[in-house]
Amino acid sequence: MHAEPDLFTQWFGPKGFSVRSTEFDVRVGGGYRFWMQPPDGEPFAISGDFREVDPPVRLVYTFLYDDPDPDDQETVVTFALRGVNTSTEVTVEQRPFTTEQRLSLHQQGWSDTLDRLEAVLLA
Repeated sequence: MHAEPDLFTQWFGPKGFSVRSTEFDVRVGGGYRFWMQPPDGEPFAISGDFREVDPPVRLVYTFLYDDPDPDDQETVVTFALRGVNTSTEVTVEQRPFTTEQRLSLHQQGWSDTLDRLEAVLLA
């Protein structure tokens, strides 16, 4: 899902945001960059490096805004899939955060993102 840019652009990001363009080199040591368009405001880029690639069950990568807020720092995201009976459980961990406000912002973003992912998969 992360490794397929056409699919990624359909589900990634908080409600109202869109992914404008992507660059992916999905391999350990490879990197990515994508540009997000918020509902209001200027587009911004997010980039990072892949630390662990185990398709299709686990992806670990760094996450950093190209022009970070003073309270932002590079975080590490672990995105994992696990079969549970006839369903798939998705687990996302991202850390560390410097403030509760930034943590809350990302928790809401991931909640919206996973809702969008579910909608794409069920369509």
